[in-house]
Parts: sequence; structure tokens; C-alpha cells
Amino acid sequence: MAKVSKRYAEAAKLVDRSKTYSIEEAVKLAKETSKTKFDASVEVSFRLNVDPRHADQQIRGAMVLPNGTGKTQRVCVVAQGEKEKEAQAAGADFVGGADIIEKISKGWFDFDVLVATPDMMGQLGRLGRVLGPKGLMPNPKTGTVTMDVAKAIDEIKKGKVTYRVDKEGNINLAIGKTSFTDEALVENFNAIFNTIAKARPATVKGAYMKNLVVSTTMGPGIHVEIVK
Repeated sequence: MAKVSKRYAEAAKLVDRSKTYSIEEAVKLAKETSKTKFDASVEVSFRLNVDPRHADQQIRGAMVLPNGTGKTQRVCVVAQGEKEKEAQAAGADFVGGADIIEKISKGWFDFDVLVATPDMMGQLGRLGRVLGPKGLMPNPKTGTVTMDVAKAIDEIKKGKVTYRVDKEGNINLAIGKTSFTDEALVENFNAIFNTIAKARPATVKGAYMKNLVVSTTMGPGIHVEIVK
């Protein structure tokens, strides 16, 4: 059994592991059990009854949380011509064309989200092996391959999150910070919960959501009741 810190052990005592909490109770408890000296992230983990090996069960998408994530995202845009100027005007942190692609190929990754116009994907595609594993490859499904770069930048800066089921059927993402009000965190949770609920594949039999946990950075997991 892995050794846990005294701080974590004390926090874990506050959580009844035999109980499933309402989201309102879970958010309050998550903040109470966060013992970090920094503004910790509040995260939600879904365990879904899906098999990602089937194309129709690869749950993936993006959305703007009502109250943002509390994190400032550094946006890099790969574009050219007028779209490059549009990205600069919209507040992108880094903008370029072939020069940016070359920079990334040499190991530069000082950004959080990569946006590209469709005409640049042919050149950017050769970096799939390095961008893919890092979750940075632009994709039309998440709105990061688009001609409307200004809109993409605006949404990302406002708190857009991407989600994707892993090979075990889990989705993990942040819904805010411990400094958020309980109401803001609950609203963000409900927004992502409803989005993932609506993405249920028609081929799934039985319960779609098997488990739901809210936690904070380095904090204990709190089981949340799944309201259908």
C-alpha cells in the first residue's frame, strides 16, 4: 500500500468512503479537504461504461465552462496571411506559420493550446507523433482546427475545456479552483455533467456512468451521486 502524507491522511478522515454525496456536499467537502498552500484545482473524474475501441463510443469534445477554469491558457496559433493578423489582434500568445511549426519540431512547447487553420494542417500533421501524446494536436472536434481563429482564442481564454475518454473509459478534467464559490463550481460541474450525459452512445447497454468522483489537487476523492 502506498504511503500517504500526514496532511492527506487527516483530510481523508473527513470523507466517508462508504457514502455518495450530492454535488453541493461534494464541492464543499472538497474545498475543506484541500490542504495545499496554493489555489488547488477542483477536478471531476467520470468512469463510463464505454469501449473506446469502437468509434461510436469515443467520447470527445470541448465546451466553455460557465465560470471558466481559473487557469490562464497560453494559446499558440498556426496560421498565415490575414488569419495570422486576426490571431494577433484576438490576443493569441504566440502566432506564426512555418516558423512556429519548425520551432515545435525542435522541442518548443511553451503553450497550453494549439490552434491551426485548415490550410496549415498539412504541414502541422507531420508533428502528430510529438503533439498527439501531449494532447496538443489541433482537432476540428474540439474547435482547434478552424478559420475562425478569433472565436477559438476567445473561447479558450474564457475557460474552454476539452474532454476525451481514455482507453479505460475514464474522463478527467478540471472544473475550477478552490478559490471559486461553491455555486460557481456546482454550475461548472452541472454543465460538463449534462454535456457528457448527452454524449451517451446509442450502443451502450445498462448504466452509462459507473462512477463519479470530485477531488482537488493532492486531495482525497469524494464519490458523487449520479443523478439521472
